[in-house]
Amino acid sequence: MIEKPLTPEDVDFVTTLHGEERISFVVLLQPRGDQADVLLRAIDDVAMGELKEAVREGEKPEGKEARELAAVGLEYSLRALREAGADAVGQVVENHPLDKLKTAVEEAVADEVIVLTAPHYVEEFFHRDWASRARHKVGVPVLKLFAHSE
Repeated sequence: MIEKPLTPEDVDFVTTLHGEERISFVVLLQPRGDQADVLLRAIDDVAMGELKEAVREGEKPEGKEARELAAVGLEYSLRALREAGADAVGQVVENHPLDKLKTAVEEAVADEVIVLTAPHYVEEFFHRDWASRARHKVGVPVLKLFAHSE
């Protein structure tokens, strides 16, 4: 599960986690919008010392525009994973992302889930971040990784 397109560093990291073993990915990208509160994102920005980002939180795309950007980001990420030698399929998830994650794990008979996100300190403190919530839902190990910056 990702929140933004994978960087080359992210692709390298996730495709080498298991050494030379052939791996495949089912990528679920959650577009920016209803799932995260603007205030929580701004608090996270302040906690990271990114004051300019905190001020700009309200300017970032949401809704239909965010979904369109997410679709482009997903295609970019899938192509990058494939170019790195992995099998990769995916989709943009708008509603009930943890339910979709559980279904994807079951359908793919997945060995593990990787949640690759930016730090979300407030949500992590209260165990409301994607990885914490997924651990109670999917029935396989959940690895939480922090995404690299663009």
